[in-house]
Amino acid sequence: MTSDAPALEVVGLTAGYGGPPVIESVSIAANRGAITAIVGPNGAGKSTLLKAIAGLIRPTAGSVKVLGVDVTGLPAEKLVRKGVAYVPQVANVFPELTIRENLDMGGYSRKAGVRERIEQLFKLFPDLAASSHRRANTLSGGQRTMLALARGLMVDPPVLILDEPSAGLAPKFQGLIWERIEAIKATNVAVLVIEQNTRETLRHAQWAYVLVLGQNRLEGPGQKLLDDEEVVNLYVGRLS
Repeated sequence: MTSDAPALEVVGLTAGYGGPPVIESVSIAANRGAITAIVGPNGAGKSTLLKAIAGLIRPTAGSVKVLGVDVTGLPAEKLVRKGVAYVPQVANVFPELTIRENLDMGGYSRKAGVRERIEQLFKLFPDLAASSHRRANTLSGGQRTMLALARGLMVDPPVLILDEPSAGLAPKFQGLIWERIEAIKATNVAVLVIEQNTRETLRHAQWAYVLVLGQNRLEGPGQKLLDDEEVVNLYVGRLS
């Protein structure tokens, strides 16, 4: 952990879609320079939690702070300016635009330095640099995911939220995506992630929260949770 104060602090968050709450009184924190994972069984409310944090749905209770500033209930477009980048699982790039044009769009809220930031990200994502004039709809699934990650980073966010970044990808690309996420973490970004592959996610996470039926159940270092019999039996599953 690189800072005493978390980059992202969520306290008692409750949210849903108009009926009974899907998540209730959930509290998490994410630090800069670390990967924080949200894991749990299907239907635990993981995606709903991310959407409530990222301003896609409005929480009915609780608070969200970014770098100590209360951003609870702000819509997604305003949260970007507050330092929160959210990368959804689908519809995360503009398919008809080139890689470079997608990055230009990702930097729309920057006052200056768009070109310089693109060149920085091309160093972090060399696969994209080599194909910068290709349209996004010609990229493989793994390349699209890398482009979505890079787009999210265009605004130098202290907090990057990832919704199942490796879902549906071949094992080779899943490994590459995790390599890039580790590289992003090393740039002092707080990475908050949910993934289908709980075991792999816990291996990478400095800290993880187990969500069950929309509520906090367990938390701790990712590897420690992976070594926990209850977590493995109930939420991870054993290797056959």
